[in-house]
Amino acid sequence: MSKLTKSEISPAQARRIALTAQGFNGLARDGNINTAHLRRSIGQLGVLQIDSVNVLVRAHYLPLFSRLGSYDRTLLDTDTLAKSKRFFEYWGHAASLLPMDCQPLLRWRMDRALRGEGVWTQLQPYAKARRTEADAILHRIGAEGPLAASDLSPAADKPAKGAAKEMWAWSEVKHAIEWLFWSGQIASTHRRGSFERVYDLPERVLPRAVLAQPTPNDVDAQRALLARSAKALGIATEEDLRDYYRIPAADVRRPLAQLVEEGTIIPVRVRGWRQQAYLHKDARAGRKIEGAALLSPFDPLIWHRARTERLFDFRYRLEIYTPAHKREHGYYVLPFLLDGAIAARVDLKGDRQSGTLIVQRAHVEPDAPPHTIERLIEELRLLASWLGLSSLAVTPVAAIDPLLAAFRVENLAAPAGA
Repeated sequence: MSKLTKSEISPAQARRIALTAQGFNGLARDGNINTAHLRRSIGQLGVLQIDSVNVLVRAHYLPLFSRLGSYDRTLLDTDTLAKSKRFFEYWGHAASLLPMDCQPLLRWRMDRALRGEGVWTQLQPYAKARRTEADAILHRIGAEGPLAASDLSPAADKPAKGAAKEMWAWSEVKHAIEWLFWSGQIASTHRRGSFERVYDLPERVLPRAVLAQPTPNDVDAQRALLARSAKALGIATEEDLRDYYRIPAADVRRPLAQLVEEGTIIPVRVRGWRQQAYLHKDARAGRKIEGAALLSPFDPLIWHRARTERLFDFRYRLEIYTPAHKREHGYYVLPFLLDGAIAARVDLKGDRQSGTLIVQRAHVEPDAPPHTIERLIEELRLLASWLGLSSLAVTPVAAIDPLLAAFRVENLAAPAGA
């Protein structure tokens, strides 16, 4: 479709624009995915959120599966988590994998963290009162090479001479390391074991060409990040734009006005939205939004819950930290996107010991089309195969439809390897 020029946009068109910008236009998902496909998809999104919950699969793997279909996860590990020169880990949208060219645009966040600003309360003392403790850890990493927090625990080593003994308690070490990481004094070189970060000095992790790039001032950097947000979202409110890379509200007004002035984003009205909307200059409403996909709770399409409700008329909350008896939909719930609308949600668990994908709970949305369950089962089979799980099981409470009830336990064809 040609560039959009209307000053008023319908909710349906806004949703189509958003889906297209996020890579859900004309899903191919043919299973023949290589590293180039993964790189393009990450580049289009601009960020992949990382999360430690592993009840199904780590959060950063799922958005690519949702858009591309089954792919070899070791390709992503090799290209991103194992000393990559194309991507790096930092605080983008929470803990994130980011394209390497984004690193200079986040140095303002590192500089603020160095002063103890914009970081968790527990980390602030390491910028000032407990700086010597953090410096001692930084010195060790510089002298010894890549280290993780567990390498610096009492079981692995002894306190540095003159350092307070309590600094070597796990929680204190972890806090100090997190502050060093947040302030850019160390970088994550890879993860090992139970998903634990390993750290080294930036000059031994990041490409020289990236480190040599000049540091933009705060406004320029935030303007560039907002522009990336706008492109990745297609159409968005100010809150949506700043949430994508977690830019503080106080910093948004000036760079946002500059983006409007230069024509990168265009103010538009979306019928039914109370907030001002902004359309990226290259946004388009793709013609093909047919297809199905299970969405991670940390997928960029839905991670900002207010935007999810605005786009899809779908209220979604992550209930991991809600007591089990108070959960409405389940522990790790994936919305089910079908033909441009969210038609259902399922609480899933990957039981690796038994090789089973378990549907713990399931809910269908009121306006879901008649073929929702049939398509959901297809997607569950695809997900199980991708994860290397050989069977699909549906608990009694999740058997909300005769088709689902029939799959109380189903042995799938031998998976093609994940």
